[in-house]
Amino acid sequence: MTSSDKAFLFQLLDTPSPSGFESAGQRVWAEYVRRHADRVESDHYGTAWATLDGTGKDDAPRLMLEAHADEIGFMVNHISDEGFLYIVRIGGSDRAITRGRIVRILGSQGEVEGVVGNTAIHLRDRNDDKVPDWHDIFIDIGAGSKAEVAARGIRVGHPAVFAESARQLGANRIVGRALDNRIGGYIIARVMARLAAGPRPAATVHAVNAVQEEIGGHGARMVSYRLNPTVAVVLDVCHATDSPGISEPKHGKVKMGGGPGLTHGSATHPLVVQRLIEVAEQEGIPLQHEASSYFSGTDTDQIFNSRAGIPSALVSLPMRYMHSTVEMVDTADIDAVVKLLTAFVYSLSAGDGFKLPI
Repeated sequence: MTSSDKAFLFQLLDTPSPSGFESAGQRVWAEYVRRHADRVESDHYGTAWATLDGTGKDDAPRLMLEAHADEIGFMVNHISDEGFLYIVRIGGSDRAITRGRIVRILGSQGEVEGVVGNTAIHLRDRNDDKVPDWHDIFIDIGAGSKAEVAARGIRVGHPAVFAESARQLGANRIVGRALDNRIGGYIIARVMARLAAGPRPAATVHAVNAVQEEIGGHGARMVSYRLNPTVAVVLDVCHATDSPGISEPKHGKVKMGGGPGLTHGSATHPLVVQRLIEVAEQEGIPLQHEASSYFSGTDTDQIFNSRAGIPSALVSLPMRYMHSTVEMVDTADIDAVVKLLTAFVYSLSAGDGFKLPI
């Protein structure tokens, strides 16, 4: 990862993009990837995609590399007369880690910082010190009234995210909020940069940064219908199970730093998965295998059954502490995923339709 790559990644991670409010982050992503694509486009709800036209003829595949741009967060649900903001969650936010944190509220007059109230331990009932319910969690922006909150450009419906910024931890770990899955957008942008700098592939490549995955995969569903690619590879994060307290028999064995995860299941296509395995072997890239018998919980579930069906695969970046402010990934895994996806693109040639023989 070069210094310019890191600067792009950290800018992308720092830009708030909660589900339904991804525009600021999408502008950062589009500005970078535009230098490595023939064109960059977007739809009405903010999903963005960069296209690199292939050299192949009409029978050459059209590949969609897809990641999601959004992050979990909160939304102002009520403002009390005293100026406290009560919230509901956006996506799978964890109420167990909210108290005592600084947040960034995306108001109509710009960002406003606040703190999630944390009643002092001296004043709490220690016999009932449970995780608070969402309706008990409130934000204090230093206002003394509802009118003062309004004067600062905050109303019901404005989103918020935790204020933690990403940082490097040790020689090869990156930690922070929103790595799920802004790291995916970063990776597919780096793949496009590699393709643009090398021989032009036979396949046309659409690098898609989709909105609203955390609340149902809506962006992926819309863009899949629009682009109707020949084949799709979804890039998301998966749970690294190598930290204390996680049952491997229950959740599988995935090690951070052990290489990309490859999912096997009903949403993933056996021939696309097999091609990725073959490419990984040729490139000397270690793979970790995951089972997904019913659904993957990613945008793959919204892509593979679009229109008449899109042969799809799911590649995942191992991550510790998902949906927290300290999500952690390994830079070696990032580089391995970039290498795998780039090599997969170059493996595609005319006639690759990935149709199962019957």
